[in-house]
Amino acid sequence: MATGPRLAAARRPCPAGRAGATAQQTIREIGEVSGMSDEELRSACSRPRQDFEAIMETVGPLTEDVRCRGDDAVREYTRKFDKVDLDWVCRRMEDIAEPELPEEVKAAFDVAYDNIRLFHEAQRYEPLEVETMPGVVCRRMARPIGAVGLYVPGGSAILPSSALMLCVPAQIAGCPIIVLATPPRPDGSISPEVLYCARRAGATHVLRAGGAQAVAAMAWGTDSCPKVDKLLGPGNQYVTAAKMLLQNSEALVSIDMPAGPSEVLVIADGGAPADHVAVDLLSQAEHGPDSQAVLVALPDADVPAIQAAVETQLSSLPRAEVTRLALSHSKVVRAADRAEALRFSNAYAPEHLIINTADAEDYLPGISNAGSVFLGRWTPESVGDYASGTNHTLPTYGYAKMHSGVSLDTFQKKITVQALSRSGLGAVGPAVAKMAEVEGLEAHRRAVTVRLGLD
Repeated sequence: MATGPRLAAARRPCPAGRAGATAQQTIREIGEVSGMSDEELRSACSRPRQDFEAIMETVGPLTEDVRCRGDDAVREYTRKFDKVDLDWVCRRMEDIAEPELPEEVKAAFDVAYDNIRLFHEAQRYEPLEVETMPGVVCRRMARPIGAVGLYVPGGSAILPSSALMLCVPAQIAGCPIIVLATPPRPDGSISPEVLYCARRAGATHVLRAGGAQAVAAMAWGTDSCPKVDKLLGPGNQYVTAAKMLLQNSEALVSIDMPAGPSEVLVIADGGAPADHVAVDLLSQAEHGPDSQAVLVALPDADVPAIQAAVETQLSSLPRAEVTRLALSHSKVVRAADRAEALRFSNAYAPEHLIINTADAEDYLPGISNAGSVFLGRWTPESVGDYASGTNHTLPTYGYAKMHSGVSLDTFQKKITVQALSRSGLGAVGPAVAKMAEVEGLEAHRRAVTVRLGLD
């Protein structure tokens, strides 16, 4: 897995992907898939650059400070970045008062909880047992990760849905310690929506901090915050850099995946209503200024109508300014047919892939790289973000080529077991002894031959 500096060098976008972009442009056309060489295709698939080299220079000392000073460092950075003085940093959930929320809000989150739980329950791992030779039995079993740290962003938008997406599979897996970190609000309190979802889904601790300092607190552990074995969840560039840095440190912690700004790729045909396509593009662009929306237009798609619908809807969005910045590096490409559309989509490897075509189901066999797929006219990406049941913690920035989204497996480790009878060792032992001899590992050879009385 790439480190921050290597990532910045490897993923640096070519200038062609951003030529002439201004904050006033709507989503714009950049070419046709059929005319693109492999190099031009790579350039067309570029994302907004993330300069991890500079970020690491800030994050490295900060995470080391948290390692040395623990809660005191977390308090100091929270005061500096969030303008909040913390009277406590991390508490057990049982010591935090129940949040007060309107019943209709609770009911909405309960629907999401039930669907997410149902889908992730179905992913339970059945123990595997195979007799590879007579008397040689091999097994594989799942066990929960002992302690997990779940990061739920705050910032400009609260994300209680992320609390559900991360906590529910951890709860199902049976992780004994589930630490949920989330930034405090200006008054120092925790979002009641986030707290409700975290409590409902089994979080055992709440860390009242955000940014790299929260990630470091969970990775190293502090006086009040348990040390975790795995870090999960989306966040800004500093959160991502801290996760990537700490997984390669003495903290002995793993991460779910590298994560960048949110993104969507929409494949649309002539039957896709322009306002539907436009709002799907906008729904990802509104996440932040570095988000990206891509439209792959089939020959009969009405691109001008979609662009006009984007502008019309953009003007009424509360986050219009942020959204317009994201649109400045978003793009439209034209594809002659399904094969070309899939060529571009698989090269881009989107976090979210929406297929708004009459034959959407027929695209599935050709999809090799995507975080989550949304099929047909009636499947907006929003349902996956909130309540269909699938997980919305997904690989971004092209990492869908080698990473899966968060699932029940993310919170488990698999352990193999073997048990041999005397006859089983007699059957496989000679091969083992010969291989050990070839590799020059005499004790390995003797571990077999002594048992079989061959020495």
